[in-house]
Amino acid sequence: VGFWKTYVGRPEAHWTRLMAMRQLGSSFSRANHPEDALSVQEAELAMLQRHGALIENILIVHGNLANTYEALQRPERALLLRRDVYSGWLKIHGEEHYETIREANNYARFLVDQKRFEEAKKLL
Repeated sequence: VGFWKTYVGRPEAHWTRLMAMRQLGSSFSRANHPEDALSVQEAELAMLQRHGALIENILIVHGNLANTYEALQRPERALLLRRDVYSGWLKIHGEEHYETIREANNYARFLVDQKRFEEAKKLL
């Protein structure tokens, strides 16, 4: 995770610093360190919100947070984020857009994993 040091001195909202944060959070997730991933993802979200980021970028971080909450066995929080991410993409791009379809799939998969089959059927 040494690459992070390259970007620390950059302005907070600089795109390279944001991408480094996203990469760091993803690396923690892949390495099965969800607590560390959560900390980085929450910091990334706070930074995006402080600087008025595009909703699409916020939705991406929310999706990453949903994955992390799943890994932390916190399904209630993951469910709220999955629903919000799907609804956000649906509102922005409509039901035929790639991102909306992907998030509908993620949301439905999560609902099936939670044995909430009737809710999942409504998405498909």
